[in-house]
Amino acid sequence: MTESDIFRALADPTRRAVFDRLAKGEMTVADLKAGFAISQPAVSQHLASLKKAGLVSERRAGRNAFYAIRQEGLDPLLSWIERYRIFWPDRVERLKTVLKGMDQ
Repeated sequence: MTESDIFRALADPTRRAVFDRLAKGEMTVADLKAGFAISQPAVSQHLASLKKAGLVSERRAGRNAFYAIRQEGLDPLLSWIERYRIFWPDRVERLKTVLKGMDQ
């Protein structure tokens, strides 16, 4: 998956909320639906998008499907962030200088 796939999947606030809930551990669609004012099919659609982006895995046990975060699914995003990390220290220092100038 690419960074674009991950950004697209996490762009939706409900999808991000589903992803955040899965950070607590493996859950079924019914578990995830509790606490959301959306239908079970809607939760399943959000999970399908997260799964397609490589962010969520599915494990079947009998009639139940259990969903969990795939930690490695965020690796492309982490790599993307890392490429820009080198710019941060210099920009933070420049911001500090500007803010100090504003205090005077």
